[in-house]
Amino acid sequence: MRLQNKVALVTGAARGIGHGIAVRFAKEGAKVGVLDLHESACQEVVDEILAVGGQAIALGADVSDEQSVNQAVSRLKGRFGPINVLVNNAAVMPAGRIHELHPDDFDRCMAVNLRGAYLCNRAVIPDMLAMGQGSIIHMASVTGIRGLPGIAAYSATKGALIALTRAMSTDYARLGIRVNSVSPGTIDSPMLHDFLAAQSRPDYLRQQFDEMHPIGRVGTIDEVASVFVFLASDEASFVTGSNYEVDGGLASKGEQPQD
Repeated sequence: MRLQNKVALVTGAARGIGHGIAVRFAKEGAKVGVLDLHESACQEVVDEILAVGGQAIALGADVSDEQSVNQAVSRLKGRFGPINVLVNNAAVMPAGRIHELHPDDFDRCMAVNLRGAYLCNRAVIPDMLAMGQGSIIHMASVTGIRGLPGIAAYSATKGALIALTRAMSTDYARLGIRVNSVSPGTIDSPMLHDFLAAQSRPDYLRQQFDEMHPIGRVGTIDEVASVFVFLASDEASFVTGSNYEVDGGLASKGEQPQD
């Protein structure tokens, strides 16, 4: 129970990696705010957590909207108290090279992936400062470190989150708030499935994703969630400003899949 007595907010938690993080946090003793765009989908995750004896609340909110974020944070605080842990995981991944990407899709990607993290950080940091402690974890990506084809806007936001992590860590380290990021490689998740479905040769590209990782396969959601548990826990009390590459060695390689 490494997260006993902690209150955690996980965005983008209705499915995929966010879902996995929320459930693992609850199993480790945290009281979890499950935040995503549709509250009914969040409630399904909450019901799963309650079924195994955990504590959670469903929070329907758009992370790109300030009022929506503030209301969700207020509801979580009203239920469980001030937030100790924030996971900025909500993201969208429009496919396409820059000249192919519609401006509306680009703007939405920036709004959810980057502005959303800013708004959630802004909403929870005052209470963390008052408590003198907190852990903020940004969901970055190996795409923010190296170039992968067809996801330029998404990659830009993930690189920005890594830079934001470093900047925030220096701002808040002596005030008790740790800020880190996690950069997964390719993970067997709904986001990967959606991306592949939009490609001309999905089966071929899926095989290429496996082969391009030195470990020989894509990762699992639980492998990523385990790193988030560590960073959220007091075991990581001397860790801040770090970017954890959970990528099966992908960032160490040069070749990449071509569709």
